[in-house]
Amino acid sequence: MPPRKKALPKGQSPAAAAAAEGSTALEGRKAPGFTLADHAGNTVKLADLIGSKKLVLYFYPKDLTPGCTIEACSFRDHQAALRSAGAQVVGISGDSTALHEKFREKYDLNFPLLSDVGNEVGRAYGVYKKKSLYGREFMGIERTTFVIGKDGVVRKVFPKVKVAGHIGQVLAALKEIE
Repeated sequence: MPPRKKALPKGQSPAAAAAAEGSTALEGRKAPGFTLADHAGNTVKLADLIGSKKLVLYFYPKDLTPGCTIEACSFRDHQAALRSAGAQVVGISGDSTALHEKFREKYDLNFPLLSDVGNEVGRAYGVYKKKSLYGREFMGIERTTFVIGKDGVVRKVFPKVKVAGHIGQVLAALKEIE
């Protein structure tokens, strides 16, 4: 059963709610649309990704870093199970298309990586946030995964993802949705 929609303040869009309340505000709502370039420079729209398959849309901080590499390789290594669950995987970060291509080639990634250089899509999904590391505060992507149904509705949000065991959580969520 899909999650119950939360009431939005009058005139507030789901994307604005996600930006204000965080990524979980999108559960049960239509995923915010986007148009981004993939690793090869091709234009990819959310509308092109939904309809025939479920979508695992994951936001990650940075190409070629330890946690992001482990996460990407986990999605790579479980492609057969993800396809069996009727899903496709797409990664998004603020890195350039050139860095995405390098990342894909180095780790033989078998799914698209989209470039959100200005973090506009990250903001719309509520994942571009204030972070801190070693006492330093900065803005960046909070590792988050969205499971989106064929109808374009966000069915499950995994905020603040811990990479170890995450693929199991995603596969379980995919089994729960049509």
